[in-house]
Amino acid sequence: MDKKSYKTLNNICKIELLAPAKDINCAITAINCGADAVYIGASDFGARKKAGNSLEDIKKIVDYAHLFNVKIYVTVNTVLYDNELSAVEKLINNLYEIGVDALIIQDLGILKLNLPPISLHASTQCHNLDVEKIKFLKSFNISRIVLPRELTLEEITKIKEKTDAELEFFVHGALCVSYSGQCYMSYSIGRRSANRGECAQPCRNKYSLVDEKGNFIIKDKYLLSLKDFCLIDELENLSKAGVYSFKIEGRLKDEDYVKTVVSAYRQKIDKNTNLEKSSDGIVFTDFKPDLKKVFNRGFTTYNIGHDDINSIDTPKNKGEFIGKVKAIFKNGFEISLNKGSEIKLNDGVCAFIDNDLQGSTVKNIQGNKIFLLSNLNLKIGDKIYKNLDFEYQKYAKNIVIQRKLPISVSAFFDRKKITFIAESNKNKAKITLDNIFEPAKNDQTENIKKQFSKLGDTQFITEKFEIKGTIPFIPVSKLNEIRRNLTEMLKETILKNYKFIRRDLNFKSIPFPKNIENDYRLNITNKNAQLIYKESGISQPQKGFEVSEHIKNAVLMRTKNCMRKLAGKCPFSNSDSIVNMLPEESEKNNNNKFYANAQNDGKLFLKDSFGNKYPLRFDCKNCVMEILNYE
Repeated sequence: MDKKSYKTLNNICKIELLAPAKDINCAITAINCGADAVYIGASDFGARKKAGNSLEDIKKIVDYAHLFNVKIYVTVNTVLYDNELSAVEKLINNLYEIGVDALIIQDLGILKLNLPPISLHASTQCHNLDVEKIKFLKSFNISRIVLPRELTLEEITKIKEKTDAELEFFVHGALCVSYSGQCYMSYSIGRRSANRGECAQPCRNKYSLVDEKGNFIIKDKYLLSLKDFCLIDELENLSKAGVYSFKIEGRLKDEDYVKTVVSAYRQKIDKNTNLEKSSDGIVFTDFKPDLKKVFNRGFTTYNIGHDDINSIDTPKNKGEFIGKVKAIFKNGFEISLNKGSEIKLNDGVCAFIDNDLQGSTVKNIQGNKIFLLSNLNLKIGDKIYKNLDFEYQKYAKNIVIQRKLPISVSAFFDRKKITFIAESNKNKAKITLDNIFEPAKNDQTENIKKQFSKLGDTQFITEKFEIKGTIPFIPVSKLNEIRRNLTEMLKETILKNYKFIRRDLNFKSIPFPKNIENDYRLNITNKNAQLIYKESGISQPQKGFEVSEHIKNAVLMRTKNCMRKLAGKCPFSNSDSIVNMLPEESEKNNNNKFYANAQNDGKLFLKDSFGNKYPLRFDCKNCVMEILNYE
């Protein structure tokens, strides 16, 4: 694919909406809602221990997806140990045999296995930040690069100008606070490696920011917790920058979440005349998705829109602010509702109590008096949030969404033969029968059209019907049999003619970029990966964090979430601090409450609930903060 092939001659960008799937039900839902591609984990090595799937289920997903020209990508994106390489090789060959379109990989040791010509995508875990690194990966005939979430539109544009790799970028869902593939905090704390799909999410815990004398600058806040990504209003800009695949995060999310998010993005894309989907079929539904009604930590556009990224008050789903507590009584409260807000039976509500989010379920309502399933220690004036909309949840669960492939059907009748043809996107199925039927006493045109429009139990919908010749009388049972056989033949033909993009196994790799350090952050955990880097010009490749002894002053995390900036003391920004406030105050982001005894030129530390102190190091030129091994 050349550098400009992602745009068509009429300036319409063909794009891919890439959806996550925890299991077969989520995958089918994503496809029905309009996903152009789905990514899913196999039984192992998929960076999500709780989201594994059998080959049998993946095969079912592949066959259903390929009817609509929807692609299926399987994640094999953990770092691997030597004793796992043979199992990974077998898995990859099995995935190729069942028709998977591509693998999303992290460990370059995979390249030394006996691979089939299946397409490879470089996971964001490969840390694809540097153009030279992207060119290095591309030299192995890795066709797609999943970019870091931290990039700006300008940075994406520059990458596209300098590489012909297909680019994928996250547009929605949870944000890792660290550059992906470069976070070792979970493994350092409890031997649960993020690069092995076992992340314990220490970024969602409370921390304090302290100076070298132990003075608290920020106390007991979720300092590493970020809001969720939402770029639904930036899709055309991303496409113009060179992004082909718009990726939704959420392989641990449930079916209702997938339904809402995929539907919202599909509808947004379809309304944009400058964007064109890359799959086939029409989605039939009157579903009105609402992104705010499903799990989120508040939304940010991160570095695309340069807005607030932090969710320091809670890592949970806070939901929508609906009003304040007006009065308190046993097991409930009276609410002063915001204009336009509503609260109903079985809704979930929550409030910040002692600076932590606590919630309950609405079990009864009398006017503005709300009775809860469990008591909350509320005070008059507390803000109430609705974090579960029961009516919407029920609506989303029960809404019917179907995806159909339009087909044209032709029927030709002569004295000796009867021929039925079904066509879709140059795929054709044909049934020819001897004309042994009696002449019809009445016109049979409408009856035949009616029978061939009954495709409710298939993935097809009749878009066009053409009849030529004199129609004999054909029993309804025979017409139904012909229709079933014809559509089944068409289905088999579509799957048989499905076009795979395969990886050329002949390649000439280029030397590893000299500007990238040879240290544990190359994530080398097996002999194959070590050999790849040796052949690429590194004489003594360093072992990865998970297979090394204690590394003094190791960088556990690199992040754009800077504590200096958060505290209002960034030397290059006049932004106000949003810390040391009540949660409702921090929402306004308009106060500066920074303790005077912490200076920018002094050492700063993150202190966890166990008293461990993690030194912080600041690369202000690149607006990056590093968290080092605790002292």
